[in-house]
Amino acid sequence: MRVLCERFEPDAGDRPTAWYNLAADLPEPLPPPLHPVDARPLERSDLDPLLPRALIEQEWSEGRWIEIPAPVRAAYSQWRPTPLVRARHLERALKTPARIYFKDESVSPSGSHKLNTAVPQAYYNREEGVRRLTTETGAGQWGRSLAMTCASFGLGCTVFMVRLSCEQRPRSRAIIERCGAEVLPSPSRHTAAGRRALGDDPECPGSIGMAISDAIETAAACDDAKYAFGSVLNHVMLHQTVIGLETEKQLNAMGERPQVVIGCVGGGSNFAGMAFPFVPRKLRGEPIRLLAVEPETCPTLTRGDYRYDFADAARLTPRFKMFTLGVDYVPAAIRACGLRYHGMSPLVSLAARLGMVEATALAEADCLSAARLFADEEGIVPASESAYAIAAAIAEARRCRRTGKGECIVFTLSGHGRFETEPLLTEPSISGAESAYNFRGT
Repeated sequence: MRVLCERFEPDAGDRPTAWYNLAADLPEPLPPPLHPVDARPLERSDLDPLLPRALIEQEWSEGRWIEIPAPVRAAYSQWRPTPLVRARHLERALKTPARIYFKDESVSPSGSHKLNTAVPQAYYNREEGVRRLTTETGAGQWGRSLAMTCASFGLGCTVFMVRLSCEQRPRSRAIIERCGAEVLPSPSRHTAAGRRALGDDPECPGSIGMAISDAIETAAACDDAKYAFGSVLNHVMLHQTVIGLETEKQLNAMGERPQVVIGCVGGGSNFAGMAFPFVPRKLRGEPIRLLAVEPETCPTLTRGDYRYDFADAARLTPRFKMFTLGVDYVPAAIRACGLRYHGMSPLVSLAARLGMVEATALAEADCLSAARLFADEEGIVPASESAYAIAAAIAEARRCRRTGKGECIVFTLSGHGRFETEPLLTEPSISGAESAYNFRGT
């Protein structure tokens, strides 16, 4: 494993002062969410039990730029802008003429991109007098980020962690608890939704959709609590655009124009954060591909249906127009727990339906193999979720080797894998028979 890489340390001037809202540039309006009970178009007031008013307004906003509050910018300044790294060792190993860059979100205090939305969500909730936040977490990255932020902002925090992740990543759970948060495995016997799921299958590994149900039910039962979304919703996509906005400035400073922009995708926020700021270039006719990478076992964009569906297993959330595998779909157990989600961000979904972004689905074993190569060449152990973006970037670089084209390829390293090092580097996949669990439809 190498210990040196070529990092382009950013200037503080690269730090965005506003988030970019893709809704302003969509060629058609985003279909409205529907009420979970009577299917009428959702009104702002319907979300009052779950979200603070500022986030509700962001959810409906069609303004292109939304100012980042000064306290949030101050918090961001502790780790942002994040470095853009030229993966020269990987390029040499692949013998490709392509230029490969990765945006290193693993340098955040929580080790992933999730802190980009945890900070503003905690800030807006505290400003409106909320005392506790509840949430779900798949791989643990979102749970760690929100727990750290709640501790900083003086808020209580309850995290429902997908049961499979609790078993796979005890160190991640320990860090969440060390931050003062309560961690409960999901499905949880503390909620009606969890008890129903466990009644159907006592050995249920859980899913992000189930954990969302547990968290929403808990928040709705408390007068001083709100729910914090880790992905999917518009305001979460908005906050993550700091990734792509910084990347665009850094590439411009080096005279680079990317031909391929890549991100792994579960609920959509990591991919949206990198890709959305580059959509205006695509709309202007520039030759740029925006590629979302998902697991073969949870192929929401590549094999899902574009229709209204619930965001959680218990059908407590509004219905969103999105690509979905069906609310009852429980993805197979894979290492990349953060990508095990049946649905997709409505913004990412519409962008995909309109051809503004594209998607591919990859096998877990291939992605973990790519992660090992990346770790060997660049000296960073990536998160299992990031392995999907790495594998796609390697595939694109090999395409360039075949064609002789020296394209610029950029991907997001969404987080590090220090809490999963042994499984990531030593095991081929969570199951030797992954293909037996590939999506067969619903």
